[in-house]
Amino acid sequence: MEIKGSVAVVTGANRGIGLAFTRALLARGAAKVYAGVRNPEDLREPGAEPLRLDVTDEDQIAAAAATAPDATVLINNAGIQAGPGLLEGPLEGARRELEVNYLGTWAVSRAFAPVLAANGGGALVNMLSVASWRVNRRWPGYAASKAAEWSLTNALRVGLRPQGTLVVGVHVGPVDTEAAMGLDVPKVPAAEVAAKTLDAISRGETEVLVDEASRQARAALAGPVDLLETGAVNGDGGQHGRGGDGH
Repeated sequence: MEIKGSVAVVTGANRGIGLAFTRALLARGAAKVYAGVRNPEDLREPGAEPLRLDVTDEDQIAAAAATAPDATVLINNAGIQAGPGLLEGPLEGARRELEVNYLGTWAVSRAFAPVLAANGGGALVNMLSVASWRVNRRWPGYAASKAAEWSLTNALRVGLRPQGTLVVGVHVGPVDTEAAMGLDVPKVPAAEVAAKTLDAISRGETEVLVDEASRQARAALAGPVDLLETGAVNGDGGQHGRGGDGH
């Protein structure tokens, strides 16, 4: 589908990858971009329309779908990394990761699926991670939530195919955002993630492997499980978001 003239909803749009998506959509001629954020008053991006949206709040999700009945593209970007290590720390962070990264994406997708259908099908994008495919001892909850989100993405692809919706899964290693400042590893610019994803939408592709880390992890899925441990292929796996507004 064409990005020019489309109407997009981006969750977690106030910073990082979500902000990069918002800017890229506007630059490519999107007719409207609804920037989903928890605090609309804090959004200062010219051209974007603030949309109050906490992906864990059912009422806000329903209101967002009603506010954006013209949406043709949904980009599920909101996510967090907040969990404990494998053998220590409270599990509340892991529950929060599942609530935001997995169940939040599911809830927003459910709400907007009929909107996309009414507007000809459109495209639904889930911002995943190389962590979807890796064993991760430091952040097992985050990796598990992203693996669950990947499974959900595949289910949505099958379930929404009859209505003509393109479902795209985006995988990438560390991205150069505020959330990943503490990682001393090569990082992909957020603008590159957005650009490659919008290119994929235009070409009708269902999977985006942004960097070498994601391509190596994807290829390793056919091998022994220990090849999927973080460190066995280049790069970390997490987009260590703070809060619920984005990666």
